[in-house]
Amino acid sequence: MTLDSATRPPKTLLIACGALAREILLLIEINKLDHLEVQCLPASLHNRPEKIPEAVRSKIHENRDDYDRIVALYADCGTGGLLDKVLREEGVERIAGAHCYEFYSGSSAFDNLMEQELGTFYLTDYLVRQFDTLIMKGLGLDKHPELMTMYFGNYKRLVYLAQVEDPELCEQAKRAAGKLNLQYEYVFTGLDEFSTFLKQQ
Repeated sequence: MTLDSATRPPKTLLIACGALAREILLLIEINKLDHLEVQCLPASLHNRPEKIPEAVRSKIHENRDDYDRIVALYADCGTGGLLDKVLREEGVERIAGAHCYEFYSGSSAFDNLMEQELGTFYLTDYLVRQFDTLIMKGLGLDKHPELMTMYFGNYKRLVYLAQVEDPELCEQAKRAAGKLNLQYEYVFTGLDEFSTFLKQQ
């Protein structure tokens, strides 16, 4: 039996950071959320957060007529509130949180991590996989190692917030901590917090 138009979930576009694509598609498949579709912006915008708000606005304008709802799977991501301003103007909601680390781990757990050590650099599964591209090359550290102190001199530890249990990713994260001269710590978050949000859409 098919759902009639009165009970069918609204066709919803998720505008997401490319760093979340793998997890979003997995959760849509597992939870059979067929009314959700995803379009991603480049994860490299992490290094240029001032460009995120207008990139999201453009994506909204491109797709508004094709969907019943649009939801932004972006946290503030370093935009200093500018993304929220754009989303208010466009009438689009977003997932709560200052960054993806918070909505992967949950606000309370993330607050605890911050209280333990403010000088913490965080990696997710995606950022572990793309560490050399986004961090070492993206910040120019491969060619200018003297910049290491400028970028990471105030950090003391690297916390790998893992969405899946993968020994190879753990080893890569440990190597990343070594490259940045930071203490390594592993925290398994899973995808429950993220899954709960998607099921509500």
